[in-house]
Amino acid sequence: MAVIGTGLIGTSVALAATAQGVSVYLSDRNRAAARIAAALGAGRAEDPPVPVDLAVLAVPPSRIAEVLIEAQARGLARAYTDVASVKAGPERAVLARAPEPSRYVGGHPLAGRERSGPLAARAELFRGRPWALTPHRLTSRAALDRGLELAELCGAAPVVMRGREHDEVVALTSHVPHLLASVMAARLRDGPAGVPLLAGQGLRDVTRIAAGDPLLWSDILRSNAAAMAGVVKELRADLAQVAAALDVLAEDGDGDYGQGVRTLEDLLARGVAGLAGLPRPGAGPPVAEAGLRILVPDRPGELARLLGAVAALGIAVDDVAVEAAEESGLRVRVPVPTADAERIGAKLGADGWNRAPAESMPAG
Repeated sequence: MAVIGTGLIGTSVALAATAQGVSVYLSDRNRAAARIAAALGAGRAEDPPVPVDLAVLAVPPSRIAEVLIEAQARGLARAYTDVASVKAGPERAVLARAPEPSRYVGGHPLAGRERSGPLAARAELFRGRPWALTPHRLTSRAALDRGLELAELCGAAPVVMRGREHDEVVALTSHVPHLLASVMAARLRDGPAGVPLLAGQGLRDVTRIAAGDPLLWSDILRSNAAAMAGVVKELRADLAQVAAALDVLAEDGDGDYGQGVRTLEDLLARGVAGLAGLPRPGAGPPVAEAGLRILVPDRPGELARLLGAVAALGIAVDDVAVEAAEESGLRVRVPVPTADAERIGAKLGADGWNRAPAESMPAG
């Protein structure tokens, strides 16, 4: 395998591949970066002696086509993929200009860190994370298979989708969040003097990703500007409503105070509902779930005992919810994969827990 570009993602791919016994050849416009990656054990900083099975283009979106054209011109590999976070633009350029577009499949591992460069790389960076693959109309089955093998080699969960769909999704889930983190972090420069003294974890959570490489992120945001623009306009409408509500509330009794409160409560409730549709970190793609309803006797310590039994079965205790409080006790919902519902239900039953019949529910 060959990896072109030895920053955080390229070096992490190379480390994951070498850990699985794959021979990896590294290159980068910055020769020092390739040598650092090689020193970390990511491969050899040299050209392969013969064409490799797969070349991974770990360069910014705007450079995918030019790097692919150069690599194909010298016969570097039998198949090519990339790890850029924008897909539609590079795909159009490849179809228009690359000599062998059928050998290319777009790729994007949904993983990263706030740090950049080869020293930030980790072999386990992609473990359990989605890895989008975006075959275009000319992508060969062999190229797609190489992309799927790479994702699985890195411990990721492959997700096949169209390039335009991918860009619309990541605009909402990645690119606009990074932009908002940067906007919020930029406000800190002009904040009150006490900001460093009272900066808590909430602020750090919101702004952490703003520490990314500005040049790389400028390339990403430019490349996905069309998909991002719609999301930003919707956010602007939401923020305008919030600003108006805060103005009303700050007037201390003037205006429609109740409407201002309702606007804020509605936004906060929609935020909670939006998060409910996301899988837990590291959980991989959503799976169909069933809800086991467990009746917990009204005695001290019984709920804690149930949570202990649930944790022992490998179920996340944070996802257990109390649905109702009845005279006889609590009705608790335990979400489990549908495929395991009967086995887990039988195990809990054998431990003395009474339950209602399992109820199917959507994934997430």
